[in-house]
Amino acid sequence: MNMVDLIEKENLKEEIPEFGVGDIVDVHVKLVEGEKERIQIFNGIVIAKKGTGVRETFTVRRIVQGEGVERVFPIHSPNVKDIKVKKSHKIRRAKLYYLRDRKGKSARLKEKFSAKTKGKEIKDKKVKVKKAKDKEVKGKKKKAT
Repeated sequence: MNMVDLIEKENLKEEIPEFGVGDIVDVHVKLVEGEKERIQIFNGIVIAKKGTGVRETFTVRRIVQGEGVERVFPIHSPNVKDIKVKKSHKIRRAKLYYLRDRKGKSARLKEKFSAKTKGKEIKDKKVKVKKAKDKEVKGKKKKAT
């Protein structure tokens, strides 16, 4: 093994939550202000993931007071304490850079449902289908409406 690979292995985090592009996440970031340290939560939608190993990063975008704010976080950084997935969306692209140009309703994405959730919704919303019964009226057959 290469020396660089050994050093990179030491700096990798053991547990990384599963998330992808299109997910709404809360990123808990450690901030140092003078002598005090605190955790700040940056929430938004993941618009890009790139890199591998120690160099793996993801970009989170959110709207603050009408302005779009994007931050790039290294996944294995010691300053990124936690990543929590709030919601997942169904997407068909690897990068969502087109969201930069969109505002309001045009920036919406379709929500992704798991198989369990989807099954529950189908059970709750049962639709009764009426079968068309033939009725005889004066010797002729007509379908009921």
